[in-house]
Amino acid sequence: MAVESAYTINNLNEKTNAEIEGFLKKSKEELFNLRFQNATGQLENPSRLKTVKHDIARMYTVLRERELGITVEPAAAEVKDESESKAKKAKATKTQSDETKTEEK
Repeated sequence: MAVESAYTINNLNEKTNAEIEGFLKKSKEELFNLRFQNATGQLENPSRLKTVKHDIARMYTVLRERELGITVEPAAAEVKDESESKAKKAKATKTQSDETKTEEK
């Protein structure tokens, strides 16, 4: 009975570096706790150790690929922020032009 991973390569490639580093920290804490449970004989699912180790390796791999330029960090959040800022600028420009028109009258 294999334990399924929540962090697949496709899922990790869609995340930013900061998000992956957060997942990495959580996974390391989980591995630490699993090792203690294993040492005290309380671990119910020993295959979870292997799965968490593989998840950590997968995260390091994605981060290293980005560092080497093999893959690129997704810019979805940046694109969204840019489009919002453009909309705000356009709205501000429109209100400024409306104010100038009323002053000219």
